[in-house]
This record gives sequence, C-alpha cells and structure tokens, in this order.
Amino acid sequence: MDFEFSVIIESLPALLEGAKLTWFITILGIVGGMSIGILAGLGRLAGTESLGEEPQGFFKPLSVLIRYVSGGYVESIRGTPIIVQAMFLYFAFPMLVKAVIDIERFRVEALTAAVITIMVNAGAYIAEIVRGSVISVHKGLLEAGMSLGISRFQLIAHVIGPIAIRRMIPPLGNQFIISLKDTSLFIVIGVGELTRQGQEIMASNFRALEVWLTVAILYLIMTTCLAMTLRYFEKKMKMF
Repeated sequence: MDFEFSVIIESLPALLEGAKLTWFITILGIVGGMSIGILAGLGRLAGTESLGEEPQGFFKPLSVLIRYVSGGYVESIRGTPIIVQAMFLYFAFPMLVKAVIDIERFRVEALTAAVITIMVNAGAYIAEIVRGSVISVHKGLLEAGMSLGISRFQLIAHVIGPIAIRRMIPPLGNQFIISLKDTSLFIVIGVGELTRQGQEIMASNFRALEVWLTVAILYLIMTTCLAMTLRYFEKKMKMF
C-alpha cells in the first residue's frame, strides 16, 4: 500500500477539530484538578507539623477527619483506572442517582463526564505532588517563622508556599502531559476528541497508516508545546 499525503490533507480539518476539543478538556481538567489537588494535598497534612503547630481543641478531631477524607479520596482514585472512572460517571452514576433520589431522565453528557473525570483523576495525583512538596520544606524554616510569631496562614503563604511551588512544577508538568494523553481514553464514552476523530476517519477510508501517524504527530506537538510552556515557567521561578 502506497503512502498517500492527500489522505492526511483531507483528514487534517477533522483531526484539528478533535485536537481543539482535546485541549478544551485538558485545560478545564487541569484547572479543576489543581484546585482539587491543592485542597486534598493540604487536607492530607491538616493538623501536622508540616503546616505549622498542631491544632488544639475542636480543630484537632476536625483535622483528623479532613486527613482521612482527603486520604480516602486520593487512594480510591489512584487505585482505579481512569477509564473505569469515566465509564462509571457516564453510565453508572445516572443509574445511582435515579435509584437514590428517583430522578427520571438524569444523565451526564459525555463531554461533561470527560472534564469531570480529568479533574477528579488529576486532582488525586496533584494532591500527592502538593503533599510531597510541602513535606520537603525544611522544618528549620517553619520553626523560624513560628518563632517570629507569624500566623499559620502567613506561614503557608510566605514561607511554605513559595518554596513548595518551585518544587511542584516538574512533577506537575509530567501530570499535565499525562492528563492530556488520558483524554484519548474518552473514546469509550463517545467524546469527539482527537483519537475518536482518527477512528472515525480511518473507519471511512481504511487508511490506518496515514491517519494514525497524523494523530500521533498531533499528540506529540501538543505534549511538546505543553512541556515547553512548563519549562519556561520553571526557569522563571528559578530566577526569584
């Protein structure tokens, strides 16, 4: 079989539309995942010396509860495949809602399920990145801050935060790239992202070589752009 560049040219508009949707899912998923991950990561450290002095009174059992809830979320998400999470949210969750509160015709749109899945999945891994980065801050800096009498919020914002953020960037970059590539798994719930578009084009013209080579190159371009952007921010952070 001869390699035909005309197939690539004909397929490119549809594939670029799929790539655009891939970016859309990835960006929303990363933004949401960062928010969830920061909360869950700090939640796993609630009431520990890593965030300053241990809480007293009512806040002590509350911090324990927060740690267990955050830990349960992280372990349950990391312990299950993302494709199972997507299929559960798209197929099983509406059935669960109907069984519990008896809402008829409740459903989750495929695109909504994809974005939420990326948010929740990435959030669990980002939580561990946040936790590890905070733990890596030298205790001497925390003790110095507390000896100056600054509040816990100031300690997190001005001592722990800046140092931890610099250390988060490389592993966060890796997680962002993984999340981008994970969007290809949403083909199972019918989301029209890049991989889905490639499958539909290949099913119509049977030119697997040209189509999947183009899909692979587009993914490579997207991950390279993401990696270069994160590397730029990493260099900027090192300047301060």
